[in-house]
Amino acid sequence: MKNQIKKAVIPAAGFGTRLFPATKVVKKELFPVIDKDGRAKPVIQSIVEEAVNAGIEEIGIVTQPDDRDVFESYFNNSPQSKLFNKLSQQNQEYCKYLQDLGSKITFLAQDKQEGYGHAVFCAKEWVGNEPFLLMLGDHIYSSDAEKSCAFQVLRAYEQVSHSVIGLNSLPEEMIHKAGCITGVWQEKKSILKVTQVFEKPTIEYARKNLRVEGMADNEFLCIFGLYALTPKIFDFLEEHINTDFREKGEFQLTSCLEKLRQAEGMTGLVVDGKTFDIGMPNVYRQTMIDF
Repeated sequence: MKNQIKKAVIPAAGFGTRLFPATKVVKKELFPVIDKDGRAKPVIQSIVEEAVNAGIEEIGIVTQPDDRDVFESYFNNSPQSKLFNKLSQQNQEYCKYLQDLGSKITFLAQDKQEGYGHAVFCAKEWVGNEPFLLMLGDHIYSSDAEKSCAFQVLRAYEQVSHSVIGLNSLPEEMIHKAGCITGVWQEKKSILKVTQVFEKPTIEYARKNLRVEGMADNEFLCIFGLYALTPKIFDFLEEHINTDFREKGEFQLTSCLEKLRQAEGMTGLVVDGKTFDIGMPNVYRQTMIDF
């Protein structure tokens, strides 16, 4: 199927400054979470599983060159025999499961940390000329529906065959931390035609420009952290990099999403689920409780 997405990109090359000093010794993507089965696992594994369980076949993880070994070792290497022999039979089998996950992963280097858009651009050659699922390296997802959050976004892409951006509703006091959109409902409270994508708006700007019909006055639709994107996004990222067009000193994704929307159209999907940003201490603490 031409409009079926088989690849996912996960940028995991940030410094994790908001979780300093813990990130001096542990990458934020390797911070532990406890899943619904009571198993402790690093955040990055939870994200990879979200992708694989939604039907993704290949995963590209963008890392700093120095960090590649630790990610690779986690997914591809069994513990030393002394430790391995101490593991329960179940956990010994789980090591094989991790290696199966690892076989689906390609590690992509971001040589210089130049922003989220730049990290995504580092996957250009690996992705090639096909659509892909973009996931954040410090967000985990919990579906409130039968189907996973990633599956919901992928299914929407299959139906519309242009870029789909996952959305959730946030109160206005939170929107200065998020990318926001506005648009016209195609299916009430579920799917809409996106008419603007805007990064971290002020409340004043959002009230004037980003209202969505039928939503409370103090609620706005914000980017959930899952995107199904056409490869055209790389053209706009490359243009920004070649012309050194930076926002707050870095190459950003959101302004390129807006260009992609203008060029090809874009659908917004209100995801039936929750996203947990583990990149901030207070949210990470709450994630441990809620996830």
